[in-house]
Amino acid sequence: MKFFLDTANLEELRRGAALGVIDGVTTNPSLIAKEGRPVEERILEICGIVDGDVSAEVVAVEADRMVEEGRRLAAIHRNVVVKVPLTQDGIRATSILSREGIRVNVTLCFSPVQAILAAKAGAYIVSPFAGRLDDLAANGSELIRSIAEVYRIQGFRTQVLAASLRSPLHVFEAARAGAHIATLPFKLLDMLFHHPLTSKGLEKFLKDWREVFPEPPAAV
Repeated sequence: MKFFLDTANLEELRRGAALGVIDGVTTNPSLIAKEGRPVEERILEICGIVDGDVSAEVVAVEADRMVEEGRRLAAIHRNVVVKVPLTQDGIRATSILSREGIRVNVTLCFSPVQAILAAKAGAYIVSPFAGRLDDLAANGSELIRSIAEVYRIQGFRTQVLAASLRSPLHVFEAARAGAHIATLPFKLLDMLFHHPLTSKGLEKFLKDWREVFPEPPAAV
């Protein structure tokens, strides 16, 4: 499963990229607006930090304008994936853009049948929002599992991107459900590293070492 960072903050992206486990980036209008930079400028900066798929979302709501905006976004950099909402206009725009060879991430997916529509329109990625379903006492992991199963049975090549993940358990469940990609806010990525037994074990190893070798190892 690939890991994408869900952020438009350059410092978070640099820190994440330095770890060597980040495969791409997702953004949305809220994340771009938070940074206060023009979308074209910020997307190009992101592409200079992470060499992988970078989702840039349209803000238009009519299909024709989505297509025009999508073409402009795709022209920013070869790694840009145009992101559109799962509406009738969004699916129509996906069909047009995908036929032009522009990769599309269809976002705000909340049901398997919506995901089927995205795949039939030629979507490169579909983004089911697991966490937001869990907020409503629905099962976000089951949605991911159902989409992955249907895609496998039907032979769809669209990748399943698990979005709106809130905890390490969400990440694990997304992987077990068959998601191809998990997109994470930086805070959640950081949480994946931590376990109390790891910290406790390291503390003991270092304590035992210092009891025998009180001086730090000499630099080579």
